[in-house]
Amino acid sequence: MFAASRRARTRGIVVTALSACAGAALLAACTVGPDYQRPQAEVPPEWHTDSFWRVAAPSHAPIAPDWWTGFADPTLATLETRALAQNQTLAAASAHYEQAKATLANTSAQRVPEVDFSAQASRFRISHDRPLTNYATPTQSTVQNNIQLGPTLSYDTDLFGRIRREVEGAQASAEQSADDLANARLVLTTDLATDYFSLRELDSEIDVLNQSVKLQQKALDYVNTEHDLGSVSGLDVLQQKSQLDATRVQAQLLLNQRAQFEHAIAALVGVPAPQFAIEPKVLDIKPPTVPLGVPSDVLQRRPDVASAERAMAAANAQIGVAKAAFFPSLMLTPGIGWESTEFANLLSAPTLMWTLGAAVGQVIFDGGRRAANVKFASEGYKATEANYRQTVLSAFQQVQDGITGLSVLDGAAKQSREAVEDAQRLLSLANDRYSGGLVAYLNVIDAQESLLTSERTDVQIHGQQLTLSVALVKALGGGWDGGAQGSAMAANEAHASNAAAMPQQAPAGGAQQKDMPAAAR
Repeated sequence: MFAASRRARTRGIVVTALSACAGAALLAACTVGPDYQRPQAEVPPEWHTDSFWRVAAPSHAPIAPDWWTGFADPTLATLETRALAQNQTLAAASAHYEQAKATLANTSAQRVPEVDFSAQASRFRISHDRPLTNYATPTQSTVQNNIQLGPTLSYDTDLFGRIRREVEGAQASAEQSADDLANARLVLTTDLATDYFSLRELDSEIDVLNQSVKLQQKALDYVNTEHDLGSVSGLDVLQQKSQLDATRVQAQLLLNQRAQFEHAIAALVGVPAPQFAIEPKVLDIKPPTVPLGVPSDVLQRRPDVASAERAMAAANAQIGVAKAAFFPSLMLTPGIGWESTEFANLLSAPTLMWTLGAAVGQVIFDGGRRAANVKFASEGYKATEANYRQTVLSAFQQVQDGITGLSVLDGAAKQSREAVEDAQRLLSLANDRYSGGLVAYLNVIDAQESLLTSERTDVQIHGQQLTLSVALVKALGGGWDGGAQGSAMAANEAHASNAAAMPQQAPAGGAQQKDMPAAAR
């Protein structure tokens, strides 16, 4: 009967403790601080393009995550794969992301009670002269054992949402870190492609210069022969030799530039520069078509824009954390356990002990520290908002730069090809006239040199088209889908813009695209 009564009282204690915790949870419905709302960014309805390469048919095809395969260059594809596996900057960004997830888990753990378990045993002697002692009679021993065992619980009720705001901020920071990781991948792959195409452009230029050196050497030999015959002066010989030397210097300088790009690629793929080499190869890559979509897509596709937006959310949460410091905190500390002088009786009902406590804390005066923290958090939010808006503006600028640049290069490539064709006809005519004995061989060499100069210009334009195509891919987000955060962030802007905008595609490789009905394509 006595034991049953003890058990009933124990159950009542536990129920009382749980009821107190439930009541505290109900009180925790108040969360101070502003609720986060995504900012509205000003989005242009469409890109500014030249009419001759605007596409009338709707096209929302996103850029592929492995966009570099569109260039159909096996060497580039291999380098990209190695870089994604071995680049140390990308590895660091991945580690930072894992850190952010761990921080989120750590912060989220504050929302649940903390349960500790303790056990202790001691033997002690109480003084006979101790006032009000229970051991005053000489027949009772003053040497005692004290054995305690049991769990304790502590729970922050989070009445005003400090912990909830901290979790909200940690969640946003983890998402920002994920976006930063995606951006690091985008920067790595586009930087590698840019360096690779710059290297291939130099390979082609060096090849043209080497051919030019051979032609100029023939011209010098011809002038020397004419000088020996007395047909030309020594000035003509020196002039031709000076031109040959200058061309050789240009070739050497280009070799140095090529080496620097090769070393940069080595660093990106995680290989020491002395152990890395790329075989020379003439540039023969055609840039693929880059799908533009509408301007509002940039808010979904660019990880740096998403990262800036998540930074705003994290900063907004810190305002709530700072404001929660103005309100009291309530900590519940229930506990239950056993205490006895003997191990044999430790877990028996009479040895049961319990505690049920609560601690309320409130700062009365802090010299303005909390107000300063709120001010600091508020200004931090304003800074992240300004950074977000500037990031959006920069994104639109970079895309428009790519569109305009490709448009200009498209026209330049057309003119360059015409110049090459004209130089080829000039060389053919010079050969015919030389065969007919109408001109000297030096005229043929001059025509060949003119052709090589035109071909070098064409190579430079082609290389610029490739690197600018990569820059446009980067400006559009490089195939990153934005995830749930990116899609939600751009929903309002996309709804307004898609109604008025006409999706477009950026041409590459100099091919003009005329307006035509969708059925014709």
